[in-house]
Amino acid sequence: MKTIINTQIPQFSLPAYADGQFKTVTDADLAGKWAILFFYPADFTFVCPTELLDMAENYDKFRALGAEVYSVSTDTQFTHKAWHDSSESIAKVKFPMLADKTGFLSDALGVLNTDNFLAYRGTFIVNPQGVIKVAEINDNGIGRNSDELLRKLEAAQFVAEHGDQVCPARWKKGEKTLTPGIELVGKI
Repeated sequence: MKTIINTQIPQFSLPAYADGQFKTVTDADLAGKWAILFFYPADFTFVCPTELLDMAENYDKFRALGAEVYSVSTDTQFTHKAWHDSSESIAKVKFPMLADKTGFLSDALGVLNTDNFLAYRGTFIVNPQGVIKVAEINDNGIGRNSDELLRKLEAAQFVAEHGDQVCPARWKKGEKTLTPGIELVGKI
């Protein structure tokens, strides 16, 4: 299996539900800012609303870091609207909900389960140049944590700005980083 880290996000054009409207989101919409692609199996399910609510509650933090969040499932934009209108949790979602009804983007990023045509819980951080910097895929019974995703976004942004430094395990913004070099070999 080939990695997608440091590869370009594929070209795509997907219908979406956002801001009370149907719209189209393309790869061009991701250009020039950090983006989070947050894949989940299906609307009207169990773990999914807890994750989307968690992302919604931290959406302003992602936006403050210059990132846009896009949730993605193989449901239609109409199903997204119905879920948004009927669920107290999903009503709090302000980010675009993409409808990957053909499975193109889910398949291109390796998260499409072809047995049931649902996406696995894939999370991707894409830099302003459209390059994938973080890719994580969970089985569908394992929910994610937006606080950890925020930490990873901050680390990706730090490394992008300070190319000579790296972020160690559990690094948080403002903490000490490492500068790789021979003098560190065997010292950590």
